[in-house]
Amino acid sequence: MPHALDLPPARPGQTVGLLGGSFDPPHAGHVHITREALRRFGLGAVWWLASPGNPLKDRGPAPMARRLAAARAITRRPDVHVSDVEAQIGSRHTAQTLRALRAACPRVRFVWLMGADNMAQFDQWQDWRQIMEMVPIGVLARPGARAAARSSRMARLYAAHRLPAAQSRRLAMMEPPAWCFINVPMLAISSTQLRAGGTWPGQDDRHKS
Repeated sequence: MPHALDLPPARPGQTVGLLGGSFDPPHAGHVHITREALRRFGLGAVWWLASPGNPLKDRGPAPMARRLAAARAITRRPDVHVSDVEAQIGSRHTAQTLRALRAACPRVRFVWLMGADNMAQFDQWQDWRQIMEMVPIGVLARPGARAAARSSRMARLYAAHRLPAAQSRRLAMMEPPAWCFINVPMLAISSTQLRAGGTWPGQDDRHKS
């Protein structure tokens, strides 16, 4: 691991949401859940963590430089930052990423953000119970995944640590394990659909795959 990571700016005591994903490509749905997370969880900033690759997917993503450029083209908010920190530390697993970020920014209060579809399969993630013990988790409902998420192993085992949606703005200040499930109006759009159509934000037809 590098001695110094090139990270987005963060102040001691600041609350920062972490939205991981391949962003292959980034799209309006990512922007939408980021905006909702900032508002509903009372976060000071959100970092998009572009993954080198998803261990649960067979196909590799587009080149990192292309994904970072597209993500920065679509965010355009001063409180949203795009980072390749997982590539910097050589991580493909969330638990490893969180350990590195907490060591690098011990006074920042991180919150892991994910869609309800990821919550439904969260128990398949490497060291998922360690993740629960490291940071609070904010879950944002996505179309078609609410029932599976609410009946997931994570939801059952950590039911006593669930923060009511009405108190969602307290999440970042909670000691883990703590999680909050919120229903938000969602955009039914996916990176898979955009890849199939060859659509990338901020880039013209010459750069389509």
